Amino acid sequence: MKTPVLSKSESSFFRLFILSILAINFIRCTPPPPETPVDDSYKKKLITHEDAQILFDEYTKTNNRILADARNGQPDSRWYSFTIEEMEGYINYVKENAKKQNLKNVGIKIYLGKYPVNHPANKMAKPEFAGYQTIFLMPTAKKERPSDATMKSREISTDENQKIETIQPMNMTNLSPPPNSYSDAMN
Repeated sequence: MKTPVLSKSESSFFRLFILSILAINFIRCTPPPPETPVDDSYKKKLITHEDAQILFDEYTKTNNRILADARNGQPDSRWYSFTIEEMEGYINYVKENAKKQNLKNVGIKIYLGKYPVNHPANKMAKPEFAGYQTIFLMPTAKKERPSDATMKSREISTDENQKIETIQPMNMTNLSPPPNSYSDAMN
């Protein structure tokens, strides 16, 4: 009479072991889910460095000169920056909160602002930014369109987006109080 090589309990354990190895290998070999494709509509909005210089120079000759005159010859800030990580983090924050609120067509407006001279230092990236112009980012969503019967002529707006009051704006940007020169190039 033949004796089985493996007992019943050993055989069950061996089958379970083989199935576990196969499952682990299958899970490891399964590709990750595809990422959501990034919208490439930004490509239509790219400009050349020469175009950027034209915009910078025009601002320097006009708006910046008026600001400097209003500031007794002291120029105002000229550029503002966030790191890529700060921008990605803020965009993800806006997206996640908008998704929770079921908001559609979400965007971000960039507003100009100015720190009051006595602005609290902990609400600016650096205390020396008091009195300088800044920017802040405001999350927006597409406005719900009222029916024509309920719309009044004073309610008509050319802006289709409205700020989202339930998601915080972002500031604390780094800015550059510029040198006392109207002709400096972009840096």
